[in-house]
Amino acid sequence: MVATVNADTPLALHDKQLRDRALLRGWLYVVLLVLFALVVVGGATRLTDSGLSITEWKPIHGVVPPLSEAEWHEEFDKYRQIPQYQQINKGMSLEEFKTIFWWEWAHRILARGVGFVFALPLLFFWVTGRVERGLSPKLVGILALGGLQGAVGWWMVSSGLVERTDVSQYRLATHLTIAVLIFAATMVVARGLAPHSEPAADRDTQRIAGLIVFFSLFQIFLGGLVAGLNAGLSYNTWPLMDGAMVPGGLLVIDPIWHNFFENPKTVQFIHRIGAYVLFALALWHMIAVRRRQPGTTHGRRALVLFHLVLVQAAIGVATLLMQVPLHWALLHQGFALVVLGFAAAHWRGTKGAYPLPTEIAVTR
Repeated sequence: MVATVNADTPLALHDKQLRDRALLRGWLYVVLLVLFALVVVGGATRLTDSGLSITEWKPIHGVVPPLSEAEWHEEFDKYRQIPQYQQINKGMSLEEFKTIFWWEWAHRILARGVGFVFALPLLFFWVTGRVERGLSPKLVGILALGGLQGAVGWWMVSSGLVERTDVSQYRLATHLTIAVLIFAATMVVARGLAPHSEPAADRDTQRIAGLIVFFSLFQIFLGGLVAGLNAGLSYNTWPLMDGAMVPGGLLVIDPIWHNFFENPKTVQFIHRIGAYVLFALALWHMIAVRRRQPGTTHGRRALVLFHLVLVQAAIGVATLLMQVPLHWALLHQGFALVVLGFAAAHWRGTKGAYPLPTEIAVTR
């Protein structure tokens, strides 16, 4: 065996860097699991109209739920002051309030938990010298997005405490989009730290793979608008919508651009069109990659990605036709994360692993 090593880089350092990468990658996969649970519980919180049950933002004290009957009544009294209770849930019992409270509390405790699961290990890895220089900005950027997300979450909740009976769809979609952006960024970094068995794909393959990630994110943003407007509860037919492929009444609000954010029919229609575009992109990508690079990992992953998009489309149609039952809606949201996560990992895979700080070539 002949080993060629940079003059100031021993082979042992190279092996240590590989071990450190494996450790970081395992940690990031744990973070991804917690993020997945956080987004799904957030979806359940929205679908059960539980998001306004806690009317204050207490980052520290709010970790502890009510522990006595008096504390439960205190929380319930605060909820009874907001429009959602007064206009929609008037007469709700304390036991019914507890149900929606626990959904929101679980969402908030998971949000705090993912902060600790990310920040504390990151500090440990940093102090012990396991974080490569080029990796630091990526991880700090994800941490900063997480901090921003906490503030956006309260900004969203506050929109439903004074005049509205629910939260603003603009803020809900923003909150969801930042959450899945954090998820995708974490997946990209984890995949970049993994060994790659094949060279990077050609530039066209990389571009289309990146475009699929973008459209997956955009579809989830549109899904946030759909949820915020309860747009999935109407026009529950497919492939026709309101009796036509392109229904009327899409641009009835003035100014016109408001229709794309405030008209439930328009928002649902655009979400459908976005799904068709994503499906077509995934199909085109699969065919093109398997023709250009047959038998490669890139081709196999493009095939898997297309089938994931196909399954997600089927789940979406079924959810719509059944008028958005809770479990199907959560399945649709959860599987959207699966599609996005795999798309992000596939895109990073087409680019190859992050280069190691050391350059070692081993020839046998």
